[in-house]
This record gives sequence, C-alpha cells and structure tokens, in this order.
Amino acid sequence: MTAKAKILIVEDEEPISNFIETTLKANDYSVICAKNGQEALSMIPSHCPDLILLDLGLPDIDGITILKQLRTWTSTPVIVVSARGDEADKVEALDIGADDYIVKPFGTSELLARIRTAIRHSTSTHSGTTETLFCVKGLKIDFQKRLVTIDANEVHLTQIEFKIVSLLARSAGRVLTYDNIITELWGPYAIKDNQILRVNMANIRRKLEKNPAAPEYIFTEVGIGYRMAEE
Repeated sequence: MTAKAKILIVEDEEPISNFIETTLKANDYSVICAKNGQEALSMIPSHCPDLILLDLGLPDIDGITILKQLRTWTSTPVIVVSARGDEADKVEALDIGADDYIVKPFGTSELLARIRTAIRHSTSTHSGTTETLFCVKGLKIDFQKRLVTIDANEVHLTQIEFKIVSLLARSAGRVLTYDNIITELWGPYAIKDNQILRVNMANIRRKLEKNPAAPEYIFTEVGIGYRMAEE
C-alpha cells in the first residue's frame, strides 16, 4: 500500500475545517486537525505532517507568528489559507516562508492542485535533485508515490518509518547522527531520546532486511547514528 501524505489543517472555524478534511480524505490524504496555534505547534513535531494548511486568524496565536516559528527549524511546506486577501498580507507570508497562499473562499480543485504542487516541490528540494527514485540492492524507494519495494514486493511502512528511510536514502553513504535524525523528524525541541529512534529502526529492519542482525541496507555506526547503503 502506498503511504498517504499526511496534512495538518490549522483552522479554528469548524465548518471550514470539516469541509477541508472531508475533501482531503476523499482524495486519499491522511488528515489531522488543530483548532488553535498552540495545538498546532504541539502536534507538528509529534505527527510530522507532510504539509500544513495554515489559517492566519487563529484565536490564540497569529498564523504569521506560527509560520515564523516553524521556519526556524522545519522546511515542511505550508500553504496559508486565509480570508486576508490584501497584497501586503500575501507578500509578508510568502517572504517569511509560506509555500503558497490561498484566499477564502476557494475551490476544491484549486486547493488540491496547490497541495500537489507544494508536496512535489518539497520532495524535489529535500532530495537535492529532480530524481524521484532511490534504488540499491533490490530496495526501491519512490519518494513521490511514497512507495517502498524490495525485489518488486511492496513493503508497508508507517509514516515515521517511511520518513526515516527516506531521510537516510537521500543522504545515502553518509552517516546521519541520532540527534540529526530526531531533529529532522520531531523538531529541535524534541527530547533527544535515542531509544525511540532505535525502536523505529528495529521495526524498519524487520521489514526491510533478510537478516536484521546483518543488515544490507541500513548500517549502524555505533554511538553515532545510521547510514544507508549506496550503489
């Protein structure tokens, strides 16, 4: 099964949030919702969304402030969805780091198209190349389809497992430290608990490796981190 892209909706108006959630789920996205800024900021490191739909007029923290905080530690694509249609508001959000800006009301086709574009651009940027595939020793990762196969057999990974494997694959041959991986996935304020990472890695190896004790794909650099095999 191809992993679904996970989208966080940050919207305090329940009818709008429900409408967007229904639309996204009908188009095969995984969806989580936050009704205010504090909730969003706590959910992002733990849920690791692939894209954030951010309203600016939240009841506790202005969306611009949230965007500024996010851009200090993550490049997760953010599409602002706001009733503020002034050019100055758009320019400010885009200059701070929003990937796109949609003014309410909007059409579902436009929203879906912009989401697809933002995720596609994010995939290309993070991989450092326009290539969408990683292949080594029978392991194949399709970053855009979020699909992992071994010898053409599909492997089901959880969202976090896929993110770990993708992160390592995009830096194949390089050692990524435990702290680097944790920061990339859970944010700079996450507790640097290597045990959580080790549990996820054990699950990944059970799914990918013929013999987890003698891995072919992901190697442990003891006391340092992990390294993905390269061709």
